[in-house]
Formats: sequence, C-alpha cells, structure tokens
Amino acid sequence: MKINGNEIRPGNVIQHQGSLWAAVKINSVKPGKGGAYAQVELKNLVDGRKLNERFRASETVERVRLEQKDHSFLYEEGDMLVFMDSESYEQNYIAKDLIGDRAVFLQDGMKVIVESHEGKAIGVKLPEQVTLEVVETEPTVKGQTAASSYKPAIMDNGARVMVPPFIGVGEKIIVNTETIEYVRRAD
Repeated sequence: MKINGNEIRPGNVIQHQGSLWAAVKINSVKPGKGGAYAQVELKNLVDGRKLNERFRASETVERVRLEQKDHSFLYEEGDMLVFMDSESYEQNYIAKDLIGDRAVFLQDGMKVIVESHEGKAIGVKLPEQVTLEVVETEPTVKGQTAASSYKPAIMDNGARVMVPPFIGVGEKIIVNTETIEYVRRAD
C-alpha cells in the first residue's frame, strides 16, 4: 500500500532502499523556505541498522503489512529460540539475536506475537510487563528515602534491573520488557 511521505507514523513498516524499515521517530519540519518534510528515524528490521531520512509530502513510500500470529515460547536450543504457533501447533525456530537483550524475559509457555513478512520472521513482540523475583541486591540502609537513587538488582532470570532502595531479596517485582526498567511491586 502506497502512502505519502508525510503520512508515516511511528511503528509503520516501510519498504525503502530494497529492505524493510520500521519508523522509530518522526519529526515534521516546516522550513521558512521550501516545502514541508518529515524527518524520519528508521531502523532496519533485518540487520538493526539505523537511518535518518527526509520524506517530502509529494513522495510516496510502500507501507508493508506484517503478518502477526500468536505463538507460545517453548525452549531455547543453542542460538535459536523455539516457538509454537497457537493455531497450527507448528514449531518455528527463530534466531535469538532477533529479540536481542530482551530474550532473557522469555518464560516457558509465554504468549508472544511473531511478526513475519513473506513467511520470514522479522520480529517478536513480548508481553509489555513480566513478573520476576529479586535474587540478589544490596541490603536496605536505614534512613534511606524512597526518593533517592535506585540500586542494581539481579533477577531470577539473570537480568540486571535498577530497583528502588526498599526492594529486597525474595520480592517479586514487575519489569517493563521494552525499557528493562522496574515498574512496581507484584501483588
């Protein structure tokens, strides 16, 4: 589907320079002289490169629709992750580097969305938040206020997350999988 250069929005996937790119940030610019344009920060979905590109309203770009399917995470096999299609029960092997640092948040049976283009997986969307247990952190110092700086903590999956000073070992917390940041204590 063709769209004008000024209609690109964050999250859109476009075909550009013979590859697939996701729009990360958009900045509309209206210079005093000349026509308006959109300054778009793009991220390559195949190799992760970043690119800043200008698109004028008169230019058209090819917007790509990704196929999204529900999958369940099964297990890790070397540098591959094995997911099961929730409809056909077919197992799919996806490279671990496609998920990157967020692969530590995968848990057995976790529901994820696998995005693919022309039958090739190009992305995995994890749940926005996961519950983890703190296995190692510095002890709480008396008199230290909650408004002070955060301290490092190691979770039961090996991830390092900065937590408030009142969080101790054995507590369950909710972590944002996109930003890898503490959200709140788990109920």
